Amino acid sequence: MAKRIDIRDISQPEVALYNERAEVRLKHLFEPAPGLFVAESARVALRALEAGYLAHSLLIASEELEKEEVLRLLALAGDVPCYVAPSSVLDKITGYHLTRGVLCACYRREPPAVSEVLRAAKRVAVLERIGNPTNAGAIFRNAAALGMDALLLTEGCTDPLYRRAVRVSMGTVFSLPWTFVSGNVCGLLKDAGFTTIATALRDDALPVQDTRFRSLERFALFLGTEDSGLSEETIISCDFCLRIPMREGVDSLNVAAASAVVFYALCGEG
Repeated sequence: MAKRIDIRDISQPEVALYNERAEVRLKHLFEPAPGLFVAESARVALRALEAGYLAHSLLIASEELEKEEVLRLLALAGDVPCYVAPSSVLDKITGYHLTRGVLCACYRREPPAVSEVLRAAKRVAVLERIGNPTNAGAIFRNAAALGMDALLLTEGCTDPLYRRAVRVSMGTVFSLPWTFVSGNVCGLLKDAGFTTIATALRDDALPVQDTRFRSLERFALFLGTEDSGLSEETIISCDFCLRIPMREGVDSLNVAAASAVVFYALCGEG
């Protein structure tokens, strides 16, 4: 069971990491070993621990301590510090109102090898230079809900374990296999037996409802950066290019919204 330590001032050094604005510092805190990330809310923190991440410490509003999910979290966290303060103190942390009274710092793990992520996967999403944590978190949540098996993130992508990405994903970053990948990603996936599909607004792209996509045994779907989409090199290298038909006058969807459409179209029932 986590050990309770009462906090009267959020500036106390014991809880300094929860005030850290530059999350990259937490990521590299123990170099060369992996650092920390912060999960917000009891539900998301539970999902992290249930997925095998180890708790470093907790910061909990005293008003939340007797709630069922929090008690489960305290039991699962093990013998780690649990800093407790009233909400009036914790409200001084930027964005605290979004955490539902619970923050949990967890130890990162080394990302798995690409081969490990792909071993049992048939439906893979590849995120190319998607830098917005909100979009990345939403894509993870969509992928988990709509039938994708794994995700690969290219250089230039945000870290899925940044606080906002974890929060928006509702902890699905802990349930789906993922890792970072570099080099010729399209070629790597083809060599592994995947049909590669680019998402792009091109005249020669097939509509997302084309029945050929639903018959693919293993496929990797590429999603591009928020401002300019996929690189031309990726589009040319892929086996297929698909588009979401839209009304005239609308040139694109947000990448997270687009991911939900294509995940459902390619993986959904019916």
